[in-house]
Amino acid sequence: MSRLTVLVVGVAVAALTAALAGSVTPVHSAPVLPQGFTNGPPFVSGLTNPTDMEFAPDGRLFITEDAGRVRIAKPDGTLSTFLDISTKVESSPGERGLLALTFDPGFATNHYLYLHYTRKATSTTPPHNRVVRFTANGDKAVSGSEKLIFRLGNQTAATQFMGGALDFGIDGKLYVATGDDGGHPEKAQKLTNLFGKILRIDKSGTIPTDNPFYSKASGNNRAIWALGLRNPFKFAIQPGMSTIFINDVGQNTWEEINMGAPGANYGWPVHEGEAKDLPYMDPILAYGHGSTDTTGCAITGGAFYNPATLQFPQEYEGDYFFADFCGGWIRRLEQQPPSSSGFTASGFATGLQRPIDLEVSKAGELYYLSRSTTTGSPAFVGKITYAGT
Repeated sequence: MSRLTVLVVGVAVAALTAALAGSVTPVHSAPVLPQGFTNGPPFVSGLTNPTDMEFAPDGRLFITEDAGRVRIAKPDGTLSTFLDISTKVESSPGERGLLALTFDPGFATNHYLYLHYTRKATSTTPPHNRVVRFTANGDKAVSGSEKLIFRLGNQTAATQFMGGALDFGIDGKLYVATGDDGGHPEKAQKLTNLFGKILRIDKSGTIPTDNPFYSKASGNNRAIWALGLRNPFKFAIQPGMSTIFINDVGQNTWEEINMGAPGANYGWPVHEGEAKDLPYMDPILAYGHGSTDTTGCAITGGAFYNPATLQFPQEYEGDYFFADFCGGWIRRLEQQPPSSSGFTASGFATGLQRPIDLEVSKAGELYYLSRSTTTGSPAFVGKITYAGT
């Protein structure tokens, strides 16, 4: 997501778009949080158009910038550059760029991490997204270690709705989110392309034969795991479980959180929001566009609260935090008692500055990645902790 434009005129916007111009969130000196929670100074600042962050298994915080840099946030508040592939990355115009990173489940021994980025066009090849692997050596990527894992389809002139998130599931497979290629929403319903989908691949780049559409699709399209998405910019996998929540950025009316399921069709562009129309799968939560603390126009980061050490009150364990970029808030999704299959959302933090991603540390803190408040001002990582009542 190289640039983000928010157009809010009574009816909110389509999505994450093409320019970081102005702020739609009122500027607050600090987020407004529930009693007992605190937000200190930025954990790190000085970032430029960040898109994703993730904790390495060893506790280091890695952050991607859309132009092609991977940064490491140091405990003393400084940044180091792990990798710079800006000469290869197409980050303008629109939402192309270095979109996300994740770590191999065996990172402690193989030191592999994976990136999802838009490859610049050449004289013979149009721009396209790709998943690649690098090898880490301390705080630097090993020179020449880039390996192509999976190549996605060529993009059209449209530069929006790239999706981007990637992560490993409990099954050891790599899941990749893709947008519908901008002005081509019809692609999301077809098994003949990789746009508007969640993909599932082996970490070597091969395609598992138990994928739900393996026998119906052909070639790389056999990687399709779920379809009917518009712009799944972020998704999250619950630690130690198979639960996947997919944050799908809406168009004119609704933002969605969808429950990941093999073979699911989430309905785009036939439906947006709840439709009760089988065989399409309704979201577990949809919220409308607007400018209140419960509405927004672009759902972004999400994270399950299942840390190694529980710092927040017990009632938060297993809940799902999710953020809206232009609403400037973080809300909390919790499941109703086991006898119910429903979910309810409640407020958690307001007055944030363009939150783009969320992560929970092993120590139980909630980190948020902010694109900042005004054009040109540095982005930062904030940290929310619980000190008790």
